[in-house]
Amino acid sequence: MERFQKFILLPFILAASLTGLGFCYSILDGPTNATVLAGSEARFNCTVANGWTILIWLLNTNPVLTVINSHGPIETSDRFTSHSYNNSQSFTSELIIHNTQLNDSGRIECSIQRLDGSSFAFLSVQVNGSLVMKNSTLIVKENTTVEVVCEALGWAPAPEITWMTNDSLIDKSRYVTQQSQGSNSLHNALSVLTLTPMNTEILTCLADIEALPNPQNATIAVIVGNSTLDSSYSEDSTSTWVIVLAVVFSIVGFILLIILIWVVVRCCCLKKGKWNFIIDLYVKKKNKQKN
Repeated sequence: MERFQKFILLPFILAASLTGLGFCYSILDGPTNATVLAGSEARFNCTVANGWTILIWLLNTNPVLTVINSHGPIETSDRFTSHSYNNSQSFTSELIIHNTQLNDSGRIECSIQRLDGSSFAFLSVQVNGSLVMKNSTLIVKENTTVEVVCEALGWAPAPEITWMTNDSLIDKSRYVTQQSQGSNSLHNALSVLTLTPMNTEILTCLADIEALPNPQNATIAVIVGNSTLDSSYSEDSTSTWVIVLAVVFSIVGFILLIILIWVVVRCCCLKKGKWNFIIDLYVKKKNKQKN
C-alpha cells in the first residue's frame, strides 16, 4: 500500500522538482500576424512566464536574435533589434525588423527551447508600386465610346483596381483588369474602362493592397464636346492662324522695306561719289589748260 501511494505521488513530486529548476515557465502570449510595406518596420511581441532561461527569435527557421535571461539581447544585425518589458509575473520580448524587404515575408517564431515552447506568426511584406494614366485630360465627341487605360507597375501582391466617377464607384462590369508577373517577383496590372460619356466626368483609378492605409489613385478629366463647340473651336483656330500669319508677313515686309531703303541709299552714295570724282578730274584738266 505504501509503495502504491509513492507511485501515485511520483508525478507531483517530479513536477515540484522541475518547478524548482525553472522548467515550469511557458509562453503566455505569442506574436501575431503583421502586414507592412517594404522599407518600414515590423514588430512582434512574445511574452513568457518568469523563470525562462533563453528566448530565440527565428525568421523562416533562421535565428535572427537571441535573448538570454542573465545577459540580455544578443543582436548580430542592425536590421533585427529588440526591446524588453518586465513585470512581476512575466517577461516580454519585442522583435523589431527594420527596413523590411519582400523576401522577409514568412514565418516569425518565438522559441524558449522547450518541446512545446514555441509560438509563431506570419509576416507579409508588400510593395507599393506606381499607378499611371497616359493623359490628365481627354476630349471626346458627344455619343462617342472611348477606352480609358490605367496601369499599375511594380506591386506585390498585384493590387485590386477599382474605378470611380465623380466620387461614385463604377460597376465592375464596365472595366476589365489584367494582371501579369513582372521582374523581381513584382506584379503589374492593366485596367481598361469603357464608357460613353454624356457630360464631362472626373474619372479616378484606384489601386489597393492590404498594407496601404489608403488606396493609391490617378485621375483623368473626360471632357465632352459637341459639333457647335468643335466648329467654334475650328473657326477660332483659323482666325488665330490668320492673325498670326498677318503679323508675321507685316514684320517680314517691314524688314524687307528697310533693307531696300538701305540698298538704294548705298547705291546713291556710291554714284554720288563717282560723279564727284569725275567732276574733280574735269576741273583739274581745265585749270591745267588755262595755265
